[in-house]
Amino acid sequence: MRHHLTAETANRFAEIALGHVTREYPHKLDHVMEGPEDALGPRALHPIFFGSFDWHSCVHGYWLLLRTRRLVPDLAVAPRVAALLDGMLTEVRVAGELAYLDRAYTGGFERPYGWAWLLALHREAQRHPESHWAENLEPLARAFADRFKAHLPRLTYPIRTGTHYNSAFAMILALDWAEANDPGLAELIPARARHYYGEDRGCPGWEPGGDDFLSPALTEALLMRRTLPAEDFRLWFDDFLPDIAAGEPRSLFRPAFVSDRSDGKIAHLDGVNLSRAWCWRGIAAALDPERAELAHRTADEHLDASLPHVAGDYMGEHWLATFALLALEPPA
Repeated sequence: MRHHLTAETANRFAEIALGHVTREYPHKLDHVMEGPEDALGPRALHPIFFGSFDWHSCVHGYWLLLRTRRLVPDLAVAPRVAALLDGMLTEVRVAGELAYLDRAYTGGFERPYGWAWLLALHREAQRHPESHWAENLEPLARAFADRFKAHLPRLTYPIRTGTHYNSAFAMILALDWAEANDPGLAELIPARARHYYGEDRGCPGWEPGGDDFLSPALTEALLMRRTLPAEDFRLWFDDFLPDIAAGEPRSLFRPAFVSDRSDGKIAHLDGVNLSRAWCWRGIAAALDPERAELAHRTADEHLDASLPHVAGDYMGEHWLATFALLALEPPA
């Protein structure tokens, strides 16, 4: 593998996140108004997650700051990160975020992508025991975990799109939190994964879509890698993608082309490349040496295509570093 996380790269990613997690505008709200009194700005609605163009990007911007602080102990911006988190991840501000969930019509608020990232943020905060960040965030994490437990049994069919609604991606993030915090959810996610994807065979790899930032095929495969015993996964994967040793389906091996990085939807395709790299590296350890080498080589090719474009236009800059970090850190 040619690409790996360095202290310099981690610091650069943290600097990017520091530049946008408290940048209120421009902002795209996920907000239902019952009347004119609900026409409020991001900061009034969300005392913590009002930056980064949208709520979920702000959540995983804070996740990135926590993650880089832990992975790189001598992170140059670590004091700035800690000061920001001390000021933002407070009981009072968390209570404000929690209160938003009590408003009418918030049942689908940020479902499931934002839910999953909030759980990931809380799980990362738990890895910083010297602070009160995790303790303060816990009520919000529990609220979203409860939503997962109510929603997944009702979700008859998985959502396989390559965007925020993807079921497999959300379950990957939620599972890491659940295994440490909620045995019921930790049992539910693998059961639903088997229900949704256990019989999938011969994936055609019809991707990416024009505004995808996830690979439906590879995200599903990574979820199954995380939820099945090793031998069961190998058997499932051999049926799911039987021709990968021959580089087929070709679409899963060819980095996406991004024609316009100022277009927020087209810029998603840099995310496809970064998230595919994360998936290929996460799957590789379960494959035979020949296919594992192919997976790592493919991950590097996808990183080559999009790692240089993590910063630049704000349409990508407000979120891409998160997926670059996922792709570069050591696989779980």
